[in-house]
Amino acid sequence: MRVAKRILKGSEGEIALVPDTLDDLWHLRYIIERGDLVFSTTKRTLQGASDKLRPEKLEKSVVRLGIRVEKVEFHRFANRLRIHGLIEHGVDVGSHHTLNIEEGTELSIVKVWKKEQLERVAEAVKASQRASVAILTIEEGDAELGLVRQYGIESVASVRVSYGKDRGSSREEFFAKALELLRGVDAERVVVAGPGFTKDDFLSFVGQKMPELASKMVLESTLSSGKAGFLEVVKRGALKRVMQDERLAREGVLMDELLQRIATGGAVAYGIDEVKNAVDMGAVDTLLVADEWLRGERESWDVDSLLLTAESCGGRVVVLSSEFEPGERLMHLGGVAALLRYKLEWGKA
Repeated sequence: MRVAKRILKGSEGEIALVPDTLDDLWHLRYIIERGDLVFSTTKRTLQGASDKLRPEKLEKSVVRLGIRVEKVEFHRFANRLRIHGLIEHGVDVGSHHTLNIEEGTELSIVKVWKKEQLERVAEAVKASQRASVAILTIEEGDAELGLVRQYGIESVASVRVSYGKDRGSSREEFFAKALELLRGVDAERVVVAGPGFTKDDFLSFVGQKMPELASKMVLESTLSSGKAGFLEVVKRGALKRVMQDERLAREGVLMDELLQRIATGGAVAYGIDEVKNAVDMGAVDTLLVADEWLRGERESWDVDSLLLTAESCGGRVVVLSSEFEPGERLMHLGGVAALLRYKLEWGKA
């Protein structure tokens, strides 16, 4: 999440935000409330008097509207947040409209801000500044390190070495300096990219020196190194695949822990009845929710209150995609489960 503008007098005023990820849209679902005034750019059919005779010719125009919020819906499968309300600023004042907020869409929210809402904004901004993926482009004698931020790839360091007569020792010296670039990087995955086989040899070198770091690395062939190489990694979809794989890995670890606790009778709850009881008792450390289950439950009851209660007690809420294996396993357990701080005796609860 990025803050584009912030004008507050006390707790009242406007904050303009740019969501960068699905998690940011999830945060916005709980920041925006009924009665807030939200501005954003949108598409709307503008109909003049001459248009009424030829309705098939109508086209949607890009306009900026301010709407008084009546309803907010998070559509995870569609990767968007839908904000319904009455137009108060812009064209067709008094009509209803829906703002579709996607990743990268700027919106301004005018309201009286609650303390926990400001904390959510700060949390989302802080998360955007952490780099979960690093990219090292490398070819003979030339390496550059970039960190993947939610606003783009930030080039943070580089190394260049001219090989002397003893090419073997010079190459090892180069690899050692390239490895030094990575030592202080706290990334969950490192994409090593570049032309030729230098990247393969570097991975073997790292495997000998730092096996744990080598296990985080994935190779990607590019025609260029440096900043041009960064762009190639993005355009080829490698970065998206790596970040998706990393998310699946994290979700897989959580599900493995859940199933292990179930098998051994550990501190766990699964199914809506057990989870509700655990949330009410403040025992939830991590609440696991399948997005498909969440979408279905929202149609019949205020399931979001369950998530908010878990968070208010210090729990973490993780929404798993039902399209992939960890989320599928959670659906087989009822769609919702929790890792608990301590074991509960359900028969006595």
